[in-house]
Amino acid sequence: MLSLNNAIKLKAKAPLLLHSFTLPTTKITLAFRSVSTPLNEIALSLNTTTSNTIPFLPSPFLRCRAAMTTAACVQVKEQIELTETEKKIFDRLLNTLRHFNLQTQLRVAGGWVRDKLLGKECYDIDIALDNMLGSEFVDKVQEYLSTTGEVAQGLAVIPSNPEQSKHLETARMRLFDLWIDFVNLRCEDYRINGVFFSFLSLFYNINTNLVEDFTKRGLEDLKFGRIVTPLPPKATFLDDPLRVLRAIRFGARFDFTLDEELKKAAACDDVKTALAAKISRERIGTEIDLMISGNQPVKAIDYICDLTLFWVVFSLPPKVEPAVSEECYRLSAAYLDASWKLIQLIGCSNFDVSNENVKEIFLFSPQDEQRRLCLYSALFLPLRSDAYKDRKDKKIPVVNYIFRDSLKRKASDADTVMNIHKSLEKFLSLIPSLLSNEDIQLTEVDWGREFDDVHFTSKLRVLTGFLLREIKDFWRVALLISTLLYPTGTECSQDIIDKHFQLDKRKNIFVSVDNAIVKLGLEKVWDLKPLVNGKDIMNVLQLKVGGPLVREWQQKALSWQLAHPSGTAEECLDWMKETHSKRIKME
Repeated sequence: MLSLNNAIKLKAKAPLLLHSFTLPTTKITLAFRSVSTPLNEIALSLNTTTSNTIPFLPSPFLRCRAAMTTAACVQVKEQIELTETEKKIFDRLLNTLRHFNLQTQLRVAGGWVRDKLLGKECYDIDIALDNMLGSEFVDKVQEYLSTTGEVAQGLAVIPSNPEQSKHLETARMRLFDLWIDFVNLRCEDYRINGVFFSFLSLFYNINTNLVEDFTKRGLEDLKFGRIVTPLPPKATFLDDPLRVLRAIRFGARFDFTLDEELKKAAACDDVKTALAAKISRERIGTEIDLMISGNQPVKAIDYICDLTLFWVVFSLPPKVEPAVSEECYRLSAAYLDASWKLIQLIGCSNFDVSNENVKEIFLFSPQDEQRRLCLYSALFLPLRSDAYKDRKDKKIPVVNYIFRDSLKRKASDADTVMNIHKSLEKFLSLIPSLLSNEDIQLTEVDWGREFDDVHFTSKLRVLTGFLLREIKDFWRVALLISTLLYPTGTECSQDIIDKHFQLDKRKNIFVSVDNAIVKLGLEKVWDLKPLVNGKDIMNVLQLKVGGPLVREWQQKALSWQLAHPSGTAEECLDWMKETHSKRIKME
């Protein structure tokens, strides 16, 4: 028998499931109970120091111990620790129950419970009600708050939409600057049938301060990092195909393992067809954006590739020219992997050297936005030259279609990524000279006639300046992507992939070119104010109205300014007058 040095008082008819190790000098204050246990029959007092022995090992825990030899445990907290804001929110909800004498159980659903047990903060609180609609309860909360002088904010009701796999009406309100969603789980068995991953079957009962494991395996799967569906995975996915992408996102985010049966179901044709037909593109795009913005974007996209979902998610328009290879997704995944690793090698501070607080840059905008669009640029790099014709027979880039139609992302994302792709050819032509600081060769790229008169000794600074003015804050992103293609004409091949793109060399190229641009004083060149304006140019050219000629001379004046960083407005105007006079004489 196991020795017990604890004083345990139990008033429960059903067995208590204690899903945690009892280690030396550990104080246990939270129990996980079976769903069959009546709430009012449970009391636990376990408040003394333990010995080296494990005092209580019900069968699920024994299975957990046996599994330790083959699976790595995830650190799971023994109790949920509420923040002060959460305490205030839950206190208001419980006071509402007391005020109206409601016999309603309030349970916070899986995602918040999962994150809390993993020691992570979560600001997404979804509360399940057992005997009333969310809209009814929100009205009660609002009425109660009015008696205390408080005001509820942001009240709204989101109706159910079974066609889009949204089966339940949701009521929403804002308490203490946090959005709270309320939904009715009227049917007892819906708590199992409606939970699509076992670790999301964990509920936190606000009434009793207990965590409830309705599938009786949620905590174990959470502890061992398994993505498993309580019901057959194919049926679970056909009910709501978006769950496939959520399984991938959770697996990548928490470094969990996808169950083998789950993977087979996710890759089957029926589920892929349902995902494409049943789920709105906005919802798919939101999941993908969360993956790309998350902590493991490469792992998420690898899952998508392995489950043959790439072209379902990133659907292509008809009649793409040139035709996209079926295996192109492998190159996309390889470029994403290389860019992600290169970002780590280079260091996040290179994305915004103007801000001294490097940690803040890394965690928040604008750096996160740059990282996100950098990864999208790498992911769609193999498609950068592909286009299709719209109804007006106009050629549209495929990348534009993916962002706007396949993922329903904002137009600015598509524009930024396409601008980055468009800049790559010019960047590649500049890299050799920026590395060597030698005269620039422009045999392969057409920069435009306005640069023909620029002296060769200044051409590197002028052209680099104009390029950076085109892409502005994202020039370092464009440089990073360019290094994956350097030298000019290099394309991703299996040989390069096997050598991991020789990332150390590409990191050195990035750092050297970055330093050269900073040395030229161009890192914020788009903020450069022109020395002369349109009116000045019209006076020199003796024009009464503006037009293309004025715009041409504005470009020429800016070229002169970049070539003469210490020049004055008067010197620039003198140069314009002299150059204009020579042109008139030649004509």
